[in-house]
Amino acid sequence: MKVKIRKGDTVEIISGKLEDKGKRGEVINVMLDSRRVVVQGANIRTKHQKQVQAGNRQMNPGRIQFEGPVDISNVMLVCPKCSEATRVAVQRDETGAHRVCKSCEAAID
Repeated sequence: MKVKIRKGDTVEIISGKLEDKGKRGEVINVMLDSRRVVVQGANIRTKHQKQVQAGNRQMNPGRIQFEGPVDISNVMLVCPKCSEATRVAVQRDETGAHRVCKSCEAAID
């Protein structure tokens, strides 16, 4: 499955929860099989962890906060040149394929 968003890109959340809408963050992980991305600082989840003793390892109890996955259709890539959320085109030349901003036509790679 081909997607135009990669790990390390800056994206903006365009739909979803009201507190996350409009946030920008770096992509931490791309899950191709479920078409979801994990964005740093967005879709914060809280997991309540019990204390576990297994052998020599001991996990501390408490609340753990982590970023949950967001559907890939709810984020847009932010162009590094014009600093706006934009659609992405792919241009091919003799050196290979490159991602390009649709509004300012700047190379994203």
